[in-house]
Amino acid sequence: MLKLWLVAAALVASGSASLAQGTPAQQGAAAPLKPAVVYDLGGKFDKSFNEGVYNGAEAFKKETGVEYRDFEPQNEAQKEQALRRFAREGFSPIVAVGFSQQSAVEKTATEFPGIRFALIDAVVDKPNVRSITFKEHEGSYLVGLLAARASKSGKLGFVGGMDIPLIRKFACGYVQGVKAAKKDAQVFQNMTGTTGAAWNDPVKGGELARSQIDRGADVIYHAAGGTGIGVLRAAADAGKLGIGVDSNQNMLHPGKVLTSMVKRVDVATHTAFTQARDQNWGGHRILGLKEDGVAWADDEHNKALITPEMRSAVETAAADIKSGKIQVHDYMADGKCPG
Repeated sequence: MLKLWLVAAALVASGSASLAQGTPAQQGAAAPLKPAVVYDLGGKFDKSFNEGVYNGAEAFKKETGVEYRDFEPQNEAQKEQALRRFAREGFSPIVAVGFSQQSAVEKTATEFPGIRFALIDAVVDKPNVRSITFKEHEGSYLVGLLAARASKSGKLGFVGGMDIPLIRKFACGYVQGVKAAKKDAQVFQNMTGTTGAAWNDPVKGGELARSQIDRGADVIYHAAGGTGIGVLRAAADAGKLGIGVDSNQNMLHPGKVLTSMVKRVDVATHTAFTQARDQNWGGHRILGLKEDGVAWADDEHNKALITPEMRSAVETAAADIKSGKIQVHDYMADGKCPG
């Protein structure tokens, strides 16, 4: 796995934008560091997206001794309420997890220009906001390549959470990777729902996975947060292979999870806390394979599943994506997916 300190150092070195007028740094004194996190729906122990953020916050606390506060919203309205409450109480930086907090961060950052905010998976163009997005399509291409090479049926599956362009971006990259390895492969796709509840419905995730298995899918990738726990369980129970997302989920069903598309939200959170401490803030960071922001999970739990040929193919593809030789199409650029 990638080393947290190495990626964090690279991000710190990437530069900063100026702070908003009236922020503590411009007043000539560093404000006390009081970090906070407002998670997305699904809970901080979802074994996926939110838990990656939690792990990054915990790593920072362990290294520095600095405590942080966090909040697990039960509905969309609670996100903005929590951001405003933390800001009033002087917490800074406040990490807002998920694209759905974009509007809330924009409002709250305007209201509290002296508070630093970090927004994961969306962009707010304000000097006191650090926006962090990822090239999920690049990591998804790699796991698609592995999935096609591991598949015996030539039929594969994808289960998304909430049906939004960001999750279509995962699916599109995955399809491109599958087709690069096996042009005539079929990829079945299902989304769980159209509301935030789609992130935390493992029963529905299992049902969708089983329906794809019934159609012949023998490898299924999920990008569904807590819902994906049901996808991985259904695949394992049926003797098929699952692919995890965001956090490394290989250990959930050792030998039955082919790999995980790791999205380094842990590093993004750790770096946000570090840069707030160091008075280095603002701007938009886009993290892909080249920036070590996404990767495929390779550990003792999936070692037996990855053949030397598969490893060589995925390492070559990763190098070609980094160099620009392979261009993975970003669904969010035009709402289209080639192939």
